Amino acid sequence: MGKINSVSWQARLRFLILTFLGLAIALMINFPFWAIAQTTASNASSSNTIEQISPISPINPTIRPTNNSELRGIWLTNVDSDVLFSTQRIQQAIQRLKRLKFNTLYPTVWNGGHTLYKSQVAEKAFGVAIDPNPGLQNRDMLEEVIQLGHEQNFTVIPWFEYGLMTEEGSELARKHPEWISQRKDGSQVFIHGENNQHRLVWMTPAHPEVQKFLTDLIVEVVKKYDLDGIQLDDHFGMPSELGYDDYTIALYKKEHFGRLPSEDFKNPEWMAWRARKLGNLMQKISKAVRAVKPNCLISLSPNPKDFSYRKYLQDWYNWVYLGLVDEIVVQVYRDNIEDYTRELSQPEWQEVRQKVPVAIGILTGLRIQNVDMRQIKGQVRIAREMTFDGFSFFFYETLGNRDASFESLFFAPAPRPDIKNIASVRS
Repeated sequence: MGKINSVSWQARLRFLILTFLGLAIALMINFPFWAIAQTTASNASSSNTIEQISPISPINPTIRPTNNSELRGIWLTNVDSDVLFSTQRIQQAIQRLKRLKFNTLYPTVWNGGHTLYKSQVAEKAFGVAIDPNPGLQNRDMLEEVIQLGHEQNFTVIPWFEYGLMTEEGSELARKHPEWISQRKDGSQVFIHGENNQHRLVWMTPAHPEVQKFLTDLIVEVVKKYDLDGIQLDDHFGMPSELGYDDYTIALYKKEHFGRLPSEDFKNPEWMAWRARKLGNLMQKISKAVRAVKPNCLISLSPNPKDFSYRKYLQDWYNWVYLGLVDEIVVQVYRDNIEDYTRELSQPEWQEVRQKVPVAIGILTGLRIQNVDMRQIKGQVRIAREMTFDGFSFFFYETLGNRDASFESLFFAPAPRPDIKNIASVRS
């Protein structure tokens, strides 16, 4: 009887030991060591991070790309950042980004109603050749970025950040009020910024003079500089509340036997008609760029598909199928990791990626918003797990003093995806 009790006690002990080991292993699998190392540095705003939601293997915190290529981009802007305002800062930034193993630069060249390079098109249209910021005078910022970037083997793609948008008080808006669209009630301004400091208006894409101005502006850069491509983004669109300006209404009436457009800006037919006018402008730009430089990449950084159409009348999904763009860098600026993952899981991405590379735009911070490094790493990881073609970070200044963390994301140099051959490779 005593021997039986001894055996039972030993069996129970083995069971307890095995149970404890099993729990320990489960914890290791579901809570990676790199997350434990960073918990002490967590930000209160990062309550919904990857480490708390998604099981990740502890063996390798950074999954390698599924092939040897990966778009690793960074946006260089002139808002809340001084990187573009001196040759020395540009040089230092490019050397740093090379060390961190980035491969693509997206420097802004059209912001706030001004060009950041000396533009004859802008000067002719509204009398100002270059943004008046002192840091941009007596030098060619774009030429410097291209030359210094190419010396370090970067792809340089100037970014027309404002698209069809401009500041309400800009020389452009004052010189050409007939270009500016409006809501049904006649209002034009969209107010943004934590202090409501940005009063923005939008040019109507249906107006032939607007079409000529923006096409000429982009072609000017393509002709003048040894760039690798150009990029448009979500501002190359028009808020769906707009379209009730005199020119657009007159054009609609002309094409609809005198009938006025719907008073409901969400009316499907009215939305589709305005979206086609924007698409026509995209066709003109694409054709003009390719006529000047056939190998010039046309990059687009939109919002996700349904939001882009509903909010900005931007039917970029159709543009891909028409062959008007060469890469998509979709802005998925989400704090909630479930929302981020859900967006990357939408079925249209698999279809679009048969045509062009699709990279993910990831927010690394704003002047008024810190983004925790765990969130950034987690989003990069998910993009890689789902085999997207890379990512671009918004924006340079918010990399902050986190070089070691970004270096851990990019374990080795990588070329950009081969855009011209991607469809044949994946078909």
